[in-house]
Amino acid sequence: MKRVLVTEKLAPAGLERLAEAGLEVDVRLDLTPEELIEAVPGAAAVIVRSATRVTRPVLEAGRDLVVVGRAGIGLDNVDVEAATELGVMVVNAPQSNAVSAAEHAIALMLSLARNIPQADSSLRAGRWERSRWTGVELSEKTVGVIGLGRIGRLVAERLAGFGVELLAYDPYVTAEGAGQLNVELVTLEELMRRSDFVTIHLPRTPETAGLIDARALARARPGLRIVNAARGGIIDETALDVALAEGRIAGAALDVFTEEPPTGSPLLTRDDVVVTPHLGAATVEAQTRAGVTIAEQVVLALSGQFVPLAVNIRAAQVSDELQPYLPLAEKLGLFAAERCPERPVTVVIGAVGNLADYDTRILELAVLKGMLGPFHDAPVTYVNAPQVAQAMGISARVERHSESVSYRNLLEVEACGHRVAGTMIEPLSEPRVVAIDGHQVDVPVASHLVLIRNRDRPGMMGAVGLALGRAGINISHMSLGRAPGDELALMVLVTDEPVPPEVVDALVAVDGITSVERVDLD
Repeated sequence: MKRVLVTEKLAPAGLERLAEAGLEVDVRLDLTPEELIEAVPGAAAVIVRSATRVTRPVLEAGRDLVVVGRAGIGLDNVDVEAATELGVMVVNAPQSNAVSAAEHAIALMLSLARNIPQADSSLRAGRWERSRWTGVELSEKTVGVIGLGRIGRLVAERLAGFGVELLAYDPYVTAEGAGQLNVELVTLEELMRRSDFVTIHLPRTPETAGLIDARALARARPGLRIVNAARGGIIDETALDVALAEGRIAGAALDVFTEEPPTGSPLLTRDDVVVTPHLGAATVEAQTRAGVTIAEQVVLALSGQFVPLAVNIRAAQVSDELQPYLPLAEKLGLFAAERCPERPVTVVIGAVGNLADYDTRILELAVLKGMLGPFHDAPVTYVNAPQVAQAMGISARVERHSESVSYRNLLEVEACGHRVAGTMIEPLSEPRVVAIDGHQVDVPVASHLVLIRNRDRPGMMGAVGLALGRAGINISHMSLGRAPGDELALMVLVTDEPVPPEVVDALVAVDGITSVERVDLD
């Protein structure tokens, strides 16, 4: 039973999904970094939220790790680069808290506009200070949205109902895309200059860290109010404190901070700042969605299936037609590797028929995953296959051919001067090997195969069957193939067990047999 280490509170529905999949759920909360390193060995998966830091030492200690799951969006606390290098998949739940985060940003904006937390605190303290906490309306104001991704778009859609003018800054969004939301796309400088309110919806990256610095705040429209419910560190908090003290910025509402908790931050003492303790995703609905989503992704990863929400796999979403071909692609890659006398230099992958119409990057990864395993000491996965291939000096390319003579879909792998092709036979979606080095054959993709090149003359099948029968080896499938212009035929056998070397030698000694290859696809 594979063990899943859960280091932070996960929604009960998520834990139930893991248990239903037959996984051992090991919940250990509040682990120190040292305790985490001690707990991770033997775990096939680790599920965290935002508090647990999955560092390189943790990943290196988790020698059996297949996947790290982050029950939420941000991955600041996971060393994705190290995970990729080590072949560990990283998944998150990118849409789980989008609605909650968007609603929280708007709640902060309204609280900031109307001084709701300050007025609440004042009244509870016995003071009736109506004039002191006079606020402003959102109506007819200009709101700048920094980051027009999932959450930024939801915020823009909801703010439209308040009768505001919407601006946005996002270098990855086109003016046409923003226009569909009735949002004007502008530069960051113009957004700061024209906005009455600014709300931030960006991930924290080296490019976005400190984006709203002293210079950006100096260019802001006088009286600007700024909201950050995205990630701490995007706003330079020292510069913000100075701008607030000087009266150039009218107020700020912060759910996130550079350091969390923000102990000793001067912003916490200011009446013109509204703060919450990183509550953007803190709704029952978001936590349930995150828990179930991440559990489902972990189950997929541990069952060897394609994981659509993996962040460190170089492939797009896999279509329903493409997905059944992934196990076949991996087996064909292993088949090609078994026939290579040494490490291949070039791998050519052919996507023929309908397969050519899809994004085939995932097929390339699957072929490399199967092919590189025999030549690499550490596990090769969908995650690290490109890096392993590059380190080995192996280049791969995909060739697309929209027309297939015999099959609706055909997948080909060529390496070391050999070519193998396979397809899925309907209606049972059974993977089959249908061509080897130009010879048309038809056998299942099985664990043990024997390739026999022989002169095409009577009695050869009987001689082979006799040799294997004497050794007590059962033949479950057999196929004969000819290639145009080749005087030798190809006999492909599927056996119930590996053919031992002495039986291979006996077959080679049969008159008319020129070569015998054993291909094991376990």
